[in-house]
Amino acid sequence: MDKKSKRKSLSLTIRNYFITGVVVLIPIGFTLYLTKILIGISSNLIPKNLNPNHYLPFNIPGVEILISILLITLVGGLSLSFFGKRILKLIDDLFQRIPFLRTVYSAIVQMTETFSKKNDDTKSVVLVEYPRKGVWAVGFATKENTGEMADKTNKKLINVFVPTTPNPTTGFLLMYKKEDMIFLDLKPEHAIKYIVSCGVITPEHQSKLAAQET
Repeated sequence: MDKKSKRKSLSLTIRNYFITGVVVLIPIGFTLYLTKILIGISSNLIPKNLNPNHYLPFNIPGVEILISILLITLVGGLSLSFFGKRILKLIDDLFQRIPFLRTVYSAIVQMTETFSKKNDDTKSVVLVEYPRKGVWAVGFATKENTGEMADKTNKKLINVFVPTTPNPTTGFLLMYKKEDMIFLDLKPEHAIKYIVSCGVITPEHQSKLAAQET
């Protein structure tokens, strides 16, 4: 092998190493970045008298997230009890009586209940043509539209949330006829991974995964 070929081979090897390094570091860096954000949010949510880092001479990274998870789990357990249900009913009645908060609170409750239901078609992952014919986007069929919009169009419409990438917390609310949608055999968490990764992580077909497990 001559010197020119050796230099070309060395440059290709270095380039491959660099690309591999980028591929390896991007998910690590993104995960650490999100973890830092979560720790910051949790630190603001937890009162200082409940945060161990307020009393210790050194900070324990991530302890706020752990405490937040424990508190949320505790609230969830209490809400299932008779006493907890009565308290939630009082809070619900209070928010429903305040004009502005009533609208916001009701919308958030309905959205939370929709995405927390199990074995429900309203949480289906779908393919829809957006933003034009022949171009497809991944969306979440949230609920059948039974309001004024369905009456005025005289069509059976389904609300579809089409998230943006790589941030799936924002997106577009669209309405489609059921026959214009393709329902996917895909779990919502796998669809979210696909969206966050900008299509790099391609979810496998659930039937194939089930066949492999058996």
